[in-house]
Amino acid sequence: MVLLTPSTWSGVGGCLFPFLKGQGEVAAQSLSQNSISTIAQSDPLIITGAVGTQNTYYHSSLGNGYRSPWANSLYANLNVSLYGISMPFAFYYSNNNSSFNYPHISFHIDPTYKNWRGHFGRSNMAMSSYIMNMSFNGIGLEYTTADMRFGAFYGNLRNAVNDDPSNPAARSPQYRRMGWGFKAGYGKGLNYIDLYFLRAYDQSSSLAPEWQNRVSPQDNVAIALRGGLGLTRWLSLRGNLAFTTFSTDKRAERVHTTQLDRWDKVFEARYTSMMRIATDVSANISLPNFNTSLFYRMVQPDYTTLGLYYTANNYQSVGINVSTNLFRKVALMATFSGQEDNITRNQLYTTRGFVYNASASASLSRNLQLSVGYNGYRQVQSDGKAHVNDTTRINRIMHSLYVTPSYTLDRDNVSHVLSLTGNFTKNKDLNDFATGISDVTTLAIGASHSLDVKPWEMSFTTSLSHQQSDGYQTRYTSDVLSLSTGRSFLKEKNLNTAATLSLCYNDIKNQQRNLSIGFDLSAGYVLNKVHVFSLGAGFNKYSDTNITADNSSMGTTEVTLSLGYNYTFSLLEIKRKRTEQR
Repeated sequence: MVLLTPSTWSGVGGCLFPFLKGQGEVAAQSLSQNSISTIAQSDPLIITGAVGTQNTYYHSSLGNGYRSPWANSLYANLNVSLYGISMPFAFYYSNNNSSFNYPHISFHIDPTYKNWRGHFGRSNMAMSSYIMNMSFNGIGLEYTTADMRFGAFYGNLRNAVNDDPSNPAARSPQYRRMGWGFKAGYGKGLNYIDLYFLRAYDQSSSLAPEWQNRVSPQDNVAIALRGGLGLTRWLSLRGNLAFTTFSTDKRAERVHTTQLDRWDKVFEARYTSMMRIATDVSANISLPNFNTSLFYRMVQPDYTTLGLYYTANNYQSVGINVSTNLFRKVALMATFSGQEDNITRNQLYTTRGFVYNASASASLSRNLQLSVGYNGYRQVQSDGKAHVNDTTRINRIMHSLYVTPSYTLDRDNVSHVLSLTGNFTKNKDLNDFATGISDVTTLAIGASHSLDVKPWEMSFTTSLSHQQSDGYQTRYTSDVLSLSTGRSFLKEKNLNTAATLSLCYNDIKNQQRNLSIGFDLSAGYVLNKVHVFSLGAGFNKYSDTNITADNSSMGTTEVTLSLGYNYTFSLLEIKRKRTEQR
């Protein structure tokens, strides 16, 4: 691992490092190459960068109490590429606030030779999603053929965090986590089987003593199986099964039995240890123009492995997916799934959720397309170890229906695209004692028209939308009209302009009504492919249209002007000599 720290750069502008303190953790820049041959073919040294500025003026007739009238920023980026390894630096200044980022570099190289592939540094290796999705900083090796695959790794899964305990903003402490594992598999297509193994543990000595009484080091062994079986050309089965044994505190007293002591070299059973299971299975039918899949999934409560950032647990679900094509013009799809928690019935309550949707898309003609669909969700709470209170029981349903037709017409001089959208959503509390205070019904419709005038090399877009939401003793309505156009100028089309005019009317029943109008202009010019100039201007007017509104406050005006510049450069290029292949 190559790590650049302030001490490493003490000879280069050492006065910067007092400034760097307190700036937070610098984002890591991972450097990876696909193979040794790729590095050998890369240029020895390329130094590129960019500098630029963005300046904005803002004025409001209400004053500038919540926003500064002037916003100025200056930035500079420098990237050093050494044989394909990138080391970026960045400087940013804005209204007397400045920051400097230097690279925290983790080196990653994965050389390949025939069927072999190595991993060195910060790497990833595909494992079962039930036991590991973290990257590791270490070494690994994989071997893959058409039918066989094997892999193994060892490395650091995460670094320790030892912030000052007296700092109120200190990050949550964590131990350094180490891990090793392997995988082996055989088969391809519909018939295959794979075995995965993970051993992960926290290093107790990696955390400062002040933190150790607050956080417990953990220990874990996980095994997973993945397999598929093709019963026929159109029917197949797939499944995953994972076992995890872990200790929530590896400092707890050990449990000694004859059977457990046989495995103490791999995992030491303690009074904080437990074993959990996760599994899923699916049956799949694939026919011409028809596909369906039936699946079941179960994850036991407290299922945990130290190779996962996070995993949901204590639930089981079942579902079915169906899709088909009719007459090569109509695509149909439907899905249903149900899920419930509280598998062991140890929770106070059990919550069940049901998701169901159906959609259809069709090409009615060369120019006319149509999509319609329905989405539904139902959530119900029932008894667990305790009886559900009828007045607070969760019992909700949500319906959503949408339709989106579109029409395209292309002519020699002009082209048109007309699209309509409609969406209706209803979210309702079905509890017998519900007051309706959380019920919401929303209707949204819209239309847009795009016109491309080819002789003018100019485009125009018009859109209109209406939304109405009805809630408990209230109604919100919004209508928006937008007109926009854009065009490129000059021989190289390096001058681009755009303009947008928008009107918006909002109405909250018996509370507020207002009308706003906005106008925006923008222009961008590219000079010699390295200089980019940008100019923007915006005008917004807000008016209170309530009958009781005070005329003196009926108009609020906002003006925004912005000017930007960016220059990209190549400071130094030492390129590899290319030899022409004969």
